[in-house]
Amino acid sequence: MTASTISRSRQPRPVPAREYVFGLLLEHEPHAPATARHAARPILASWGLDEDQIYDTLLIISELVTNAVTHALPPVALHLHAAADNTGHVQIHVSDGGPRPTATAANWAAARPDDEHGRGDTIITALAHHTGTDSDPGIDGLIDRWADLKAA
Repeated sequence: MTASTISRSRQPRPVPAREYVFGLLLEHEPHAPATARHAARPILASWGLDEDQIYDTLLIISELVTNAVTHALPPVALHLHAAADNTGHVQIHVSDGGPRPTATAANWAAARPDDEHGRGDTIITALAHHTGTDSDPGIDGLIDRWADLKAA
């Protein structure tokens, strides 16, 4: 079952001693999703995820990063957390600078045909066990969109 949550207060998530962590600051441009996938694939494989888990994780990474580049201000950062016990549980976080003002938005995705965009949230929700958004402009001004994938 998928559950979504929205939190108004960004609370630092503790990183257990037995957890893998990966972070990557991305350029705020259309190639960011590909950059994120190419950087994450070998990391996920080294963490012991199988090909199906890697595929699902990369798809969610791609969708979250695409949404950040399309609809939000910079910066865009990818953070991955996985249990070090090889269970396949992965948390994917993409942080961005918040919604882009519509009056100044140069939305490259909106210029694409309708059948080429608009399904990202549906894909994320279908694959993830939990999704959500954390934001607190008072702390760092960033919005964190996340998804949890658990081993099948």
